Amino acid sequence: MAILKEKKQAIIKDFQINDKDTGSAQVQIAVLTEEINQLNEHLAVHTHDFHSKRGLFQKIGLRKRLLSYLKKSDLDAYTALIKKLNLRG
Repeated sequence: MAILKEKKQAIIKDFQINDKDTGSAQVQIAVLTEEINQLNEHLAVHTHDFHSKRGLFQKIGLRKRLLSYLKKSDLDAYTALIKKLNLRG
């Protein structure tokens, strides 16, 4: 499940550090979070779509690794991102 180009550009614009930034950990985590949310909605309707479920688990694992990297490298950015994306309760 791919997100629309306009939606992805809007997410990148919201989370980028400078105007050339498209690949920082914050941007990648935000894009992955949107993809995860869309896959959750898809799987709520299509419960037996096991290929999409596997893709969801891979995206969750990647987001977890990126979050742990961001937490080790920049704790302030990590806490701000967690609050902005409304993750972890």
